[in-house]
Amino acid sequence: MADILVLYYSTHGATRQLAQLIARGIDAVPGATARLRTVPKISTVCEATEPAVPETGAPYVWEQDLIECVGLAVGSPTRFGNMAAPMKYFWDSTINAWLAGTLAGKPACVFTSTGSMHGGNEATLLTMMVPLLHHGMILLGTPYTEPALSATDTGGTPYGVSHIAGMRGEQPISEHERQLAVAQGKRLAEVALKLAVAA
Repeated sequence: MADILVLYYSTHGATRQLAQLIARGIDAVPGATARLRTVPKISTVCEATEPAVPETGAPYVWEQDLIECVGLAVGSPTRFGNMAAPMKYFWDSTINAWLAGTLAGKPACVFTSTGSMHGGNEATLLTMMVPLLHHGMILLGTPYTEPALSATDTGGTPYGVSHIAGMRGEQPISEHERQLAVAQGKRLAEVALKLAVAA
């Protein structure tokens, strides 16, 4: 089985739910399996620490996860048009993987959740792509051949999966957002398997 890493950070649960839906799409492709991982919170207080193992949810990501995956989906809530600080902190620490070319040539996609329709979801998706490009990854968007992308009045962009959570995170993931997340997972897995065979 080929591992596809689904790496996310989530504060209120919506980004985690998108990650799980993307993982469902990955697992639906024969020969592919999703590996869910998260990143720890960070703090401006140097003494503050997170437990070595999360109390709930996915385990923390390790460099070995980057080495072993054949594809990668990265998700974060929107923070002023950018990824959340914990996810940015993780990517800032991947210099060894960059030097080794660990991720070069592997396919990747991005996903996000934001509080409002114009809360910066597309900017977040685009800025999350930047470190992936520096790592030499092949970026996949969400094509308009997915009917839900043209039909949605909630989240969904050609840059990647998105969700509009509401200002207090009260909006559930819509059916169109679900369809797009599962489809994105399938697309990532299919491309990753094709590239792995060709390598």
